[in-house]
Amino acid sequence: MSPGERDRYSRQILFPPIGESGQEKIRGATVSVVGCGALGSFQAEALVRAGVGRLILIDRDTVELSNLQRQWLYDECDALEEVPKAVAAARRLARLNSGVETQSHVSDLTPSNAEDLLTGSHIILDGTDNFETRYLINDISVKTGIPWIYGAAIGSYGIAMPVVPERGPCFSCIYPDPPPGIQPTCDVNGVLGSATAAVASIQVAMTLRLLAGWEDFHCSVQTLDVWQGEFRRVRAEQDPQCRTCRDRVFRFLDGERRVPVSLCGRNAVQLHDSKNPLDLRTLADRLRPLGAVRVTDFALRMTLPKYDVTVFPDGRAIIKGTTDAGVARSVYARLIGS
Repeated sequence: MSPGERDRYSRQILFPPIGESGQEKIRGATVSVVGCGALGSFQAEALVRAGVGRLILIDRDTVELSNLQRQWLYDECDALEEVPKAVAAARRLARLNSGVETQSHVSDLTPSNAEDLLTGSHIILDGTDNFETRYLINDISVKTGIPWIYGAAIGSYGIAMPVVPERGPCFSCIYPDPPPGIQPTCDVNGVLGSATAAVASIQVAMTLRLLAGWEDFHCSVQTLDVWQGEFRRVRAEQDPQCRTCRDRVFRFLDGERRVPVSLCGRNAVQLHDSKNPLDLRTLADRLRPLGAVRVTDFALRMTLPKYDVTVFPDGRAIIKGTTDAGVARSVYARLIGS
C-alpha cells in the first residue's frame, strides 16, 4: 500500500483481525455484487469505502423514485432520468474512491452469462430479490468454489448466511427447493431501510472476514428483526443428501432459459423472450406511432394506456402494470414480436 492508502484505511488496519496484511488482501480482491437495490447498493458503497480492489456490479433494473427510501447511492436525478442502477452506482462509487476499479453490467444474471460474469471473483454478494437467482448463484459457487453471502429482508425482518464451498453447507442444503406458494414482497408487505441496511452490513462484515482470513469458519444462519430488536444465530450443517454440493447437479445453471420473474416492489413482470439483441433506436422509430417513446443508450421506455414497457438492448423487457406472465408476454409480442 502507498502511504496515502495506509492513511485512508488506517482505522480499518488498526482493527486487529484485519491489520495491514488483511487490508492488503482486501485491496487485492474482486467482489461481485448481484443486484444493486437495497442490499446491493449498501454493500457496494461499504466495500468501496473499505478499499476492495475491484467491484463487479450486475443489475437488470433502472432507478425509480420508490427506490430512494432504502437504496443507497441513488438520488432524485437518477430516478427522474431512469438511469440503470449499475450505471448510477458505478458513477457514485467512482466519486467515493477513485482507487477502486468498478465494472458495471446492465443485465440480468442468467444461466447463459453467469459463469462469464462471476468467474474470477473472490466472493459473490447476494443483493437479489428472488430465489431463482440465488439458486443460480449457489450453483456457480459450488461449481467454481467461489464463496457467496446470501441475504434477504422484508418488513423489519432480515436474514444472512455465508456459503463457503467445501467448508460448510451450500444454499441448497438449507433450502432444498424454493418455498411453495406466494412469498412476501416489499410491494405488499413493505420494508424498512434499517432492515436492509442491517442485513447488508452483516453481509459486508462476512465478506471482509473471509477476505482477511476466516480461519475458524463455521456457517450460521443469522436472523434479525430491527423493529423488535431481536437477533438470532443458528448453526447450519451440510446435508449429506444435497443434490448440489454432494451430487453436483446444477439444475439452475443448466437450465435452458428462465421463467418470467415478478419484480419486488413493482407491479411488473420481467421477460427474456427475445434471443437476439435489439437496435433500440430502430425499435423506437417503429413504436412511436403507438405511443410515447423515450430511448437512451441503456434502454427504451414506452408508455401505453395500461402499461409501461422498458426494453433493454439484450432483448430483455420489463412490463409494468401487471403480474400476469401471460399478459406481459402478449404486450411484448405485440410491440417487439415473438
